[in-house]
Amino acid sequence: MNLDAQLIEATAEVHFIPRDPADNAVFELHNALHVDAAETEGGSTLNAIRYRQDSTIHVSFPDTLPVGKPQAIRFRYGGRLIGYEDSPAEGYSLAEITADRAVLLYAGRWFPVNGHGADRFTSDIRITVRDGMKVLGSGVGSRSEALEGIQHRFEFGYPSFPGSIAIVRDEPPVQVSSGSASGSVYMPTASEDLALAYAEAAAEMVEFFSDLYGAPYSKSLAIVEMGEYAPNGYWAPGMVFLSPYGRRETLNRRLLGKLVANQWWGSLVGAGNRNHLWLVDGLAEYSALLEIEESEGEETFVNSLRDTRIEALTFDQVPLRESSRVTDFSPQMNALTSSRGAMVLHMLRWRVGDEEFFGTLRELVGGHTWGTLTTDRFRELFEDTTGKDLDGFFLQWTESNLTPEFKQEYTIYRLGGNEGFRVIGKINQDMDTFSMPVELKVETEGEPEFHVVEVAGNASDFTLETFGKPREVVLDPNHRILRLDDDTRVSVAIRRGEQLVELGYYQEALIEYQQALDINRFSSLAHYRTGEVFFLQSNFQSAANEFREALNGDQDPSWVEVWSHISLGKIFDITGQRERAVNEYQLAVRTRDNTQNAQDEASKYLASPYRRARPKERTY
Repeated sequence: MNLDAQLIEATAEVHFIPRDPADNAVFELHNALHVDAAETEGGSTLNAIRYRQDSTIHVSFPDTLPVGKPQAIRFRYGGRLIGYEDSPAEGYSLAEITADRAVLLYAGRWFPVNGHGADRFTSDIRITVRDGMKVLGSGVGSRSEALEGIQHRFEFGYPSFPGSIAIVRDEPPVQVSSGSASGSVYMPTASEDLALAYAEAAAEMVEFFSDLYGAPYSKSLAIVEMGEYAPNGYWAPGMVFLSPYGRRETLNRRLLGKLVANQWWGSLVGAGNRNHLWLVDGLAEYSALLEIEESEGEETFVNSLRDTRIEALTFDQVPLRESSRVTDFSPQMNALTSSRGAMVLHMLRWRVGDEEFFGTLRELVGGHTWGTLTTDRFRELFEDTTGKDLDGFFLQWTESNLTPEFKQEYTIYRLGGNEGFRVIGKINQDMDTFSMPVELKVETEGEPEFHVVEVAGNASDFTLETFGKPREVVLDPNHRILRLDDDTRVSVAIRRGEQLVELGYYQEALIEYQQALDINRFSSLAHYRTGEVFFLQSNFQSAANEFREALNGDQDPSWVEVWSHISLGKIFDITGQRERAVNEYQLAVRTRDNTQNAQDEASKYLASPYRRARPKERTY
């Protein structure tokens, strides 16, 4: 590999076993790479046609391949990998070589791939780089001298998803151990404190998940920094990759937790095909939430779960079991397989109970190590463990894309003597096929009381008795059910707008924010996000109006206040009104709210006026 020229010249020998009679095979390969030759093991030339519209190579054989007989194709290929150009995932750099590093992800198809994300494989990878560089990869590593530098070899003998490598400077990483786990961090642009925080957190997470699910392939993790246009995060056996955006300037514990959990859900146990990706992404996401609860407490877990619930509802066009219709690395894929998948698992946990939920997951890992899992098999395992018929649950949440909306009505009666009170009510929802236990919280003059009602069909009657006088009956107080209401719709519309802003679709984002305001015109967050978009468009008068509306709204979340003042201060600085800008920064300081380092931001612009930065352009 020539780092200076951003060039890879490679030979890949692909061994496979045909499952059906075939006279051709299709492989995926990065569009920036050209195939010079495709040959049989014996050296006979095969016809290989390149289709760049879907990043594939179609290889034809002179005769039909017999089923079950091992075959091999040797590819000679090469090309320049310079970033997101010609990437299999539009706009994302999945295979990139620079003068001082390289990150080649399996998803980048830098070698011929069949059945991406579903067809598990073993690997033997050998890469030669110049002296002074180090290669990181999955499996048993070794190094030896070669004609053009140092050859690094990685052998991975279990069916999984190796094939992601990183080339870094041959310098000692930041390392931390926790019990029998360890983390090694290769982040050249991060501070030593941040690298240390990632190493410590990764080691702690490996220990936590090991206690929960059993031992991983390796308790030693390499954490590697990717390029600016890479996905937020990626994983491979024994490896975690983070982009600067995903890494952030403070520990992104939730993202790291998901990627570490992929050492179990993904590396050890995979999805049978792309329609069952929620069993990898959802289980990893939910595992990260569990680790958040362990490390940061129940309140943070509840808040993170709320964010997951909102994210899950931003995309409802496709059921979980049709995720192959959604593009990799897209917000829609994240909403579907990760967030909605995590919420389905949270509901399943409520449905079967903690002991059987976690016990089944642990048994599942042990029984399917280096194997794959389908949704039907997952359901059968839980049915075998719990003795419950879960067909209706999985039908509702994995084969349907509908989300219920609940309403309730109730009447409170006083019982004779000192026998307490009776609540008679009805839970209505709009899905005739729905069936789930639903929690009710009865607020009384004393301690709140909790009851469970089996809801089936459009209407379910309930009767419950309390000792204290009921003041209010709260439906699903802990948000155990993925459901809609007006507050949720506001949050979902705002989140959709945020996703569109991240992609640069400002006008479409404004439409989403307006939908939120149509439901709740006092939503401070919707006004604030609208102001942000107008600010990005240099429409400063409209931005100022929205930040004022945010200050006059419901103040949910509370940080909107401090950041609205800071944003107004920036607008006044831009428009040459320094005195008014200083006043806004001072108001921000008086809130004493330091969300996202707001106080540092306000103090900085009190000392020196805000100046707009020029938009950053891509350099490739």
